[in-house]
Amino acid sequence: MTDPLALSARQLAALFARRALSPVEVLDAALTRIEREEPKINAFIFLNGDGARKAAKASEERWGKRAPLSAADGLVTTIKDNILLAGFPIRRGSMTSSDAPATKDAPASTRLKEAGCVIVGKTTLPEFGWKGLCDSPLTGITRNPWKLNRSTGGSSGGAAAAAALGLGQLHLGTDAAGSIRIPSAFCGVFGIKPSFGRVPAYPASPFSALAHIGPLARSVEDAALMLSIIGRCDARDFMAWNTPCPDYTIGLDQGVVGMRIAYSPQLGRNVNVDPEIASACEKAAQVFIELGAKVELSDPKLPDCRPIIEDLWKAVAALIRDGIPADARRQCDPWFLRDAEIGSGVPTGRYIAASAERANVALAMTRFHEHFDLLLTPQMPLPALAAGHDVPPESVMTHWLDWSPFTYPFNITQQPAASVPCGLTRDGLPIGLQIVGPAHEDARVLKAARAFENARPFARIDTARD
Repeated sequence: MTDPLALSARQLAALFARRALSPVEVLDAALTRIEREEPKINAFIFLNGDGARKAAKASEERWGKRAPLSAADGLVTTIKDNILLAGFPIRRGSMTSSDAPATKDAPASTRLKEAGCVIVGKTTLPEFGWKGLCDSPLTGITRNPWKLNRSTGGSSGGAAAAAALGLGQLHLGTDAAGSIRIPSAFCGVFGIKPSFGRVPAYPASPFSALAHIGPLARSVEDAALMLSIIGRCDARDFMAWNTPCPDYTIGLDQGVVGMRIAYSPQLGRNVNVDPEIASACEKAAQVFIELGAKVELSDPKLPDCRPIIEDLWKAVAALIRDGIPADARRQCDPWFLRDAEIGSGVPTGRYIAASAERANVALAMTRFHEHFDLLLTPQMPLPALAAGHDVPPESVMTHWLDWSPFTYPFNITQQPAASVPCGLTRDGLPIGLQIVGPAHEDARVLKAARAFENARPFARIDTARD
């Protein structure tokens, strides 16, 4: 029989409906693969074997009665460990966090349960999600399944590693400066940071209006299905949209014919993009021409976003640190503490000014999108770096933001942005293309990503060793 973990959500639902495959069988396959792969990659902080089995059996019964809760009923799902899941602690990658089980679900966790998803566990992140890697004092290093000596990127690194290996179909992550898109690019999966507020959050992230919640998956369609579920309204988030969430799988295959698309190889900055990545992304942009879009080189001429993100990011790090008892801080990641110390020196006025400056960046992108439906950029300027390092060894870089210049501008503007696999380096490491859409045009980003996926199917790790 075909490996059930290689199938899409749509394929699985069709098999469930015919009773040719059971959600219990899919869960069993996922747990078997997790048992084999987890010692190597370290993607999970908690597994939910008993709870997942109970949920899978309930799903099997619903499909048997032809009464599934949704098209995602029975799909194996993971939750990043900075998102509430009742019955499990929310450790956030920190030795200083409580190990008391959460008593309630976050909005996204609630919606996934309502849809009948089978939650198999919680995935790893760096301490408090503060950096674009995935190692922490609590859980150690999460490793890239393409090459175990490389980083997954982060902060949703556990989710990306699980997605790459097919350890479930739907994976929930967060993104405040690239934390869905960085690991998606490094691990060769699809991930989308939706428009801010599309997915409700509770409790609010300390990163506030920078922070987005979104899906990672092996296919665009699976991510679109997940976004349709988690994007539903929830009164606990006053900043979230109060409009019904569309079904993003409808019209997903409409293509990009006639779209006006800009390609910016450096986003108007002097970025040292690895030549292999630059070539792969340029070829990917050409694919959109083949698909009927009009593509041209153009930069949005954004203001310098680095000072904005520096002030906002490090001031929040200081806020988080100040909430930790002084005698416990020695257990924290030293680099997190370094950022927090810098952030403690950011005056309130400068923080407010940085927040206000976001409007100018957003306005620049609004004007840019008057001429272009979408913007393409490389997702990352370099392949996955060595595991356990915050910057490439022997480089002049001093901070992870140095090597992720294409991500945080679109947290500042709150636009939808997705990472799409577009090839492999000669060393076999994934390359990602970023697709950015106007605010609230998440469906457009998904349609473009789907068109590219159909034209250039994503490379996958060979997992047929079960």
